[in-house]
Amino acid sequence: MQIKSFFPRLEDWEATKATLHAYSKVVGAVPRTHAIAHPKWWHISLKVTPDGLVTDNMPLPDGGIFVLKMNFLQHRIELLASTGQRAVWSMAHGLTANELASEMFSVLESLNLKGNYVRPKFENDDPRAYNPDQAVAFFAALVNVERIFCDHRATLTGEVGPVQLWPHGFDLSFEWFGTRQVEYEEHGQISRFPAQINLGFSPGETSHPRPYFYSNPFPFDADRLLPQALPHGAQWFTESWQGSLFAYDKLVDDPNARQKVLEYARAVYHLASPGLMA
Repeated sequence: MQIKSFFPRLEDWEATKATLHAYSKVVGAVPRTHAIAHPKWWHISLKVTPDGLVTDNMPLPDGGIFVLKMNFLQHRIELLASTGQRAVWSMAHGLTANELASEMFSVLESLNLKGNYVRPKFENDDPRAYNPDQAVAFFAALVNVERIFCDHRATLTGEVGPVQLWPHGFDLSFEWFGTRQVEYEEHGQISRFPAQINLGFSPGETSHPRPYFYSNPFPFDADRLLPQALPHGAQWFTESWQGSLFAYDKLVDDPNARQKVLEYARAVYHLASPGLMA
């Protein structure tokens, strides 16, 4: 399938999206257990490559490293080890998440890798449909989103995180960190976090089923930000989370899509970042 649009149309692909999301959760359970831990949990994410999404390098107990890759061009999940071991699972054969996990963890045991995988993150016995053309279209969008995010990231000063896909939400994003520290209370515990702005792309979820871009300052100063206009039809969003939203569908087949996303990202950054500095 040849993709001609910078942002291809993503229509009637909910079943394929659910399959890819379920499989990404299984893949993501492995670095959660075996990767070298990062304090911001970046070790559990997946990174965009020319043919798919890949984990960080993970150490093998007897020396060497391995990765897991979701290969969107070959429509398969691959385990690749520096010691020569290989394993492949087709994404088109209808494996449930539990079936994929069972087969994958068996291969990991053969590599002397054992762990207490966080099963509630991925356990699911639903049947899995997969349309290769829809998967390729999504991956084409993902590649160009990652390219735009890297372009915007390169213009920012201060600390920034990597562009990464989070298996739990199936969204691609990165964070810019301000110098202001924010206290946040959860379950009776008070933690301190750096103020930040994320820029992300979601293929859609319960609160907003259609694909969209988002950029969410934390903390969100509603009084200062809500009166400010955003470009190209992007809007501030306060329904199920606080931030901003730019509908992907507005950009499909638009020859200026790349520039519009960059202008949206820059607008949120310039409006919000001064309030996130100490």
